[in-house]
Amino acid sequence: MKDNKIRIQKIIADSGLMSRRKAEQLIENGEVFVNGRKAFLGDKANPLKDRITVGKKKIVPNAQKTKYYIMLHKPRGFVTTMNDEMGRKCVAQLVEEIPARLFPIGRLDRDSEGLLLMTNDGDFANGIAHPACHLNKTYRVTVRPSVSDEQLEKLKQSIVINGKKTIPAEVFVIERQEGRVVLQFVLQDGKNRQIRNICEQAGLEVARLKRIAIGQVKLGRLPQGQWRSLTADEIKKLSPKQQ
Repeated sequence: MKDNKIRIQKIIADSGLMSRRKAEQLIENGEVFVNGRKAFLGDKANPLKDRITVGKKKIVPNAQKTKYYIMLHKPRGFVTTMNDEMGRKCVAQLVEEIPARLFPIGRLDRDSEGLLLMTNDGDFANGIAHPACHLNKTYRVTVRPSVSDEQLEKLKQSIVINGKKTIPAEVFVIERQEGRVVLQFVLQDGKNRQIRNICEQAGLEVARLKRIAIGQVKLGRLPQGQWRSLTADEIKKLSPKQQ
């Protein structure tokens, strides 16, 4: 731009500290300041001249020149956060060797496992997380004790989470064994604990929940607790312009 001013949430996201959506939330909460004055959504600043702070942390523009795009095989027992005030194990511990401040795109609850995307590119994260992106998320879910035809139909129905109706899930039976059934869920929205809530309403216990794909990007054989960089083709498939 001619005056070198950029929207504040973009400056924060470009610094690698957090996603643009998270930055917008903090601006709305009154936690972002420009030159000592509270910032508001829509405000702009010059990242080379203005002092932007989030809480007590000063934003350094373009602090992360190298952009990282990774997939992590999150194990159970880890929370999807970069730090935890309760001292619980968090996914940050699994990517400590990466020389950048990463943040997760979306979430997996503590008791869930599988594919988690992480980056320091705020625009990339915001594009994937935006509802208009509509990247399907695929899960392999083991439930107990069994699944009747009636329960299977109930699993496919919409439910209300935080006052909003979910998009109906696609659900398939993958395997039946005595005392347990393995299902595949495909979600378009993937709201917090959506599958666990659906199963609970159908009278089923979730024994294991693993995300195995986001869009066309699959977890594959990546070992639990390990990460790898996304390929250029995978990044392209996740980019909103390609949807």
